[in-house]
Amino acid sequence: MSKIQRIPLCRRLPAAVASPALASLAAVALVLAAGVARAQNRASPPLGELPPLLFSADYPIRVEQLAGGLQNPWSLAFLPGGSLLITERPGRLRVFRDGALDPEPIAGVPEVRLTVLGGLLDVVLHPNFAENRVLYLSYSKAVDGDLSTTAVARARLDGSALAGVEDIFVANTRSQSATNFGGRMVFGRDGKLYLAVGERQEQARAQDPMDHGGKVLRLNDDGSAPTDNPFVGRDGFLPEIYTLGHRSPQGLAVHPETGAIWEHEHGPLGGDEINVLVAGANYGWPLVSYGLDYDGTEIAETGLTARDGLEPPLVYWVPSIAPSGLAFYAGEPFADWQGNALVGSLMRGRVRGSGHFQRLSFENGRAITREPILLELRQRIRDVRPGPDGLVYVLTDENPGVLLRLSPAP
Repeated sequence: MSKIQRIPLCRRLPAAVASPALASLAAVALVLAAGVARAQNRASPPLGELPPLLFSADYPIRVEQLAGGLQNPWSLAFLPGGSLLITERPGRLRVFRDGALDPEPIAGVPEVRLTVLGGLLDVVLHPNFAENRVLYLSYSKAVDGDLSTTAVARARLDGSALAGVEDIFVANTRSQSATNFGGRMVFGRDGKLYLAVGERQEQARAQDPMDHGGKVLRLNDDGSAPTDNPFVGRDGFLPEIYTLGHRSPQGLAVHPETGAIWEHEHGPLGGDEINVLVAGANYGWPLVSYGLDYDGTEIAETGLTARDGLEPPLVYWVPSIAPSGLAFYAGEPFADWQGNALVGSLMRGRVRGSGHFQRLSFENGRAITREPILLELRQRIRDVRPGPDGLVYVLTDENPGVLLRLSPAP
């Protein structure tokens, strides 16, 4: 089982801060107290008995609980043969097989720095997993004493343990902040690993070309930078950067028709976004935003939602839905959802118990349907993914959290 290190929540620190001595103890105490209160307010009501049927615009839906007792599950991955891997933020990698959750976590997970939003994050399989059994874990890693950053470890799944565990990438986003780690990963059709890294609520990072924060990175499967990345060889730019100007990315997915990488991220108070990534493009944070700062003031004192040279979002939400997890549906059971995007939501408009997932359909490059599903459960949804069977699997970001499966009812 993974060891855990804990640090408290802090909302935002200047990018240059490297020591708590630069802030008064009283101010730090107030920030930490506010952060703990916010974390408690986010929790959903207990999940009661599941309704026999829920109804979407297209289907009556049966919701089944496959597993419970999970501690803040964050991501899932489908293994060949029908089993599932599930990450829990405290640092456990679990297996769901043969209709049950294995009570013993997989051994060998890297030590995580557990914070309000940090810990063990995403799990993805190597494109050749069936042959090499290699997987990737993103997590918040302790560095330099009380600092932390986003890291990616590669390992081989060997029965009930990980073998050959090694960090292949460690971001330079060292900070005391306990938030905005990012951590979502996806393999593109080009065989490259795309990794989203948050700006740690230190806004300047997102526009700094020598900082990994607020970026989507493109990596070889060994963690190195591909030679055809957009900024390779350009002075003053990190070679791993694929796109910049992101805030707190929480979703990455490959579009089933175009092969483009889609990304979504949290705005502050409003302004969550879906972006279609273009190599070398700048998505604007914090120079432009459809959201406000948490105190209701304009971001960067500009109030701008667009600017020349910055890519606009494909979709934005005001108020926020706190998006979490992103996938495209391409199965048969929900045939009318073909090509639709599924986006998890932790809460809407900062209202406790308003989590759900949204089904988005598109026409001519615009979202024409944004249907909320599972609102009746009042749970924070952390991940939503269609399975190989065409059914939809959902993780609730709770403690205890659950694994749900959605199927169309007769």
